[in-house]
Amino acid sequence: MDKNLEKALDIYTILATGKSLSSKDKETSELYNSFYADSEVYDITMSLIKRLGLKLYEYNDSIFVTAGHGNKVFGYTNDDLKRKMGLRLNKELYLIYFIIYEALLQFYKTSDTYQIKDYIRIDELIEAVTNDLKSFGTSVSALDEAGEDKGSFREIAILWDSLPPMISEDKDRNKASRGSRMGYAKLASNFLGSEGIFTAVDDRLYPTDRFHAIAENYFEDNGSLIYQELNGGNENAEY
Repeated sequence: MDKNLEKALDIYTILATGKSLSSKDKETSELYNSFYADSEVYDITMSLIKRLGLKLYEYNDSIFVTAGHGNKVFGYTNDDLKRKMGLRLNKELYLIYFIIYEALLQFYKTSDTYQIKDYIRIDELIEAVTNDLKSFGTSVSALDEAGEDKGSFREIAILWDSLPPMISEDKDRNKASRGSRMGYAKLASNFLGSEGIFTAVDDRLYPTDRFHAIAENYFEDNGSLIYQELNGGNENAEY
């Protein structure tokens, strides 16, 4: 096999399994350097990534890939995510989507800057979800009077409002459930932790390099998709 093709396949294999290539990692630094130093390796790798519907991002001398929108091979469908998180209903999954959206937004200190907080707390995340769903509830009420329907936002607002802040199981920091606001927040944070987006320490969520690479690029480009999902959009989501 051609050496450049072999290197490109090695790079693709690492990235497609959710890992990263970094100039600072002894195991992947050689491939990282080959990716940028050899134009043929770069072109072959990018061709593979493009054909398979993946997107590549770089941050802090590391590269990552994530599934492009609607990628049925590497992305998650709604049903995949429900099984992964032990959810039963679409409105439960839509609530998780909303919590994830809020979690990513909470790291930015203001809406017009890329200055990132060092961490966010779970209780801060819960408060943000509560406040924003209240504002959505007001908007939904106004739309109801006009005869319009925003079913998914209404459903998640009602679901969130019906939940107690915490139940006894939440005292276990590793426990996540559908029984409380804390439980749903932990379901969302545990999922993002498993995807390498956050590192959870006690009740604090710290952004990873993967977070920076994806949130500052992919999420900015595709953030509006959360609203499509909440309004009964397509079956696929990518994180």
